Amino acid sequence: MSALPHQVATPRPVTPVGILAALLDRVADGLDGLHDAAAVPDDVRADLDRARELAGGLDPYLERCTTPESDALARLAAGTRAHDWTDRDGEAVFLEQEMLSGHVEGQALKMLVAATRARRVLEIGLFTGYSALAMAEALPEDGELVACELDPEAADLARRAFAGSPAGRRITVEVGPAADTLAALAARGEVFDLVFVDADKAGYAGYLTTLLDDGLLAPHGLVCVDNTLLQGEPWLSTPPGVNGAAIADFNAGVAADPRVEQVVLPLRDGLTLIRRAG
Repeated sequence: MSALPHQVATPRPVTPVGILAALLDRVADGLDGLHDAAAVPDDVRADLDRARELAGGLDPYLERCTTPESDALARLAAGTRAHDWTDRDGEAVFLEQEMLSGHVEGQALKMLVAATRARRVLEIGLFTGYSALAMAEALPEDGELVACELDPEAADLARRAFAGSPAGRRITVEVGPAADTLAALAARGEVFDLVFVDADKAGYAGYLTTLLDDGLLAPHGLVCVDNTLLQGEPWLSTPPGVNGAAIADFNAGVAADPRVEQVVLPLRDGLTLIRRAG
């Protein structure tokens, strides 16, 4: 008997706006299911409908108004969604399709690479390579992007995607713990104009310290840190999970660090831009 084909799951909401939109839909469904739904005041129903429209329509509108992704990026995204991330010798793993940076964030990173005129980019946390390829598309012909990835399977998927794009030749993938790769890069005296951090959340503070203290970040360099709103966990009244707590601590540490200045952008799951102060 042949194996059943892998079914592509619909991505779950993993950003504050996406979660808010899903919650508002659940509230509306709950009101509709009330025995006396007609008793809900018209103004309350109108406010709820407007809130649903505001929250649910934002991400699709951003997609429509953002420069379209390249064919290579579209293929990479489709391949990531189609991949079975739960079937590794029958054990679930920590990787999931929702980790993909995606169209709008990818275009934002691509814009930052172009605006800063970066020639050398470092990515800490490659996954299947969407953000890396988006940034590589903005690099000059002699530019270079070094990407760190812990998981060999994800790195292999990324390399295959890069092979189908002219920009892919600018990307070098280093597989192994990011801390080890950063130490090796620093020992070789390598310096980067822009760094994108999107790896294990508990490691964020250490990565930033290494970038600032070990010479990896150019004097004019920009650090972009992903998931710094972490599904709203850093500010919700409910206790955060391990990653939410790590992000809350990281954000507080950056805000208190006199060496840097930063801005947190509510893009997707939060994107913080950091540079040296002064």
